[in-house]
Amino acid sequence: MSTIIQFNDIVTQFGSNRVHDGVSFSVQQGEIFGLLGGSGSGKSTLLRQMIMLQSPTSGRIDILGNTLGTLSPKQIETLQLQWGVLFQFGALFSSLSVLENICVALKEYTKLPMEVITDIAHAKIKMVGLPPHSAYLYPAELSGGMKKRVGLARALAMDPKLLFLDEPTSGLDPASARAFDRLIIELKYMLNLTIIMVTHDLESIEYALDRFIILHNKKILIEGTMEDVQAMSHPALDNFFKTNKV
Repeated sequence: MSTIIQFNDIVTQFGSNRVHDGVSFSVQQGEIFGLLGGSGSGKSTLLRQMIMLQSPTSGRIDILGNTLGTLSPKQIETLQLQWGVLFQFGALFSSLSVLENICVALKEYTKLPMEVITDIAHAKIKMVGLPPHSAYLYPAELSGGMKKRVGLARALAMDPKLLFLDEPTSGLDPASARAFDRLIIELKYMLNLTIIMVTHDLESIEYALDRFIILHNKKILIEGTMEDVQAMSHPALDNFFKTNKV
């Protein structure tokens, strides 16, 4: 496997508050990689840095062979079109239908005819397990689980190489959360995706993630698999898994 994302010695500071103090890790092609940690540990900040919504105070981030912070506006746009993002609450446009939400990026960044764009959007709706009639519903008419799936369909609209998920199962009942985990795994293999997920859902961690980091006290406590965690004894690990047990 090749390295898709590399963080080297990342420091993140907001005023006098240091969130990350020398964080380094890598994400390999084709894996589902988790960003874990307690509240305030900076896991969502790492995600925002990956998608260029925030910059670290110091250190280096490489994604798909590009060093963030050194790119021209055109290079940034080209890179961002290679990933999709599912935000925690879906971030759907409330005035647009499901179909229209999924079509937004395709209309903005391609020159495809509208009938082709519509066909692609319908295909993405089917891909994420939504019924055909949901294309014509509006966000206010959707359940929490359906909103997540629409957000996922929109994130997949441009056939990205990378998929970023921010707390994808938060707010879902256990059955819906496990169904979403299964969908993510299926899509990974179907689309040859590399997936980065912020989560505190213990069942998602155990079932869906290939590897992960756990942030603690501004640094990475561990980078590895559940087997690596089980072989390591540390009070912070015990507390993390006890706190997030469902």
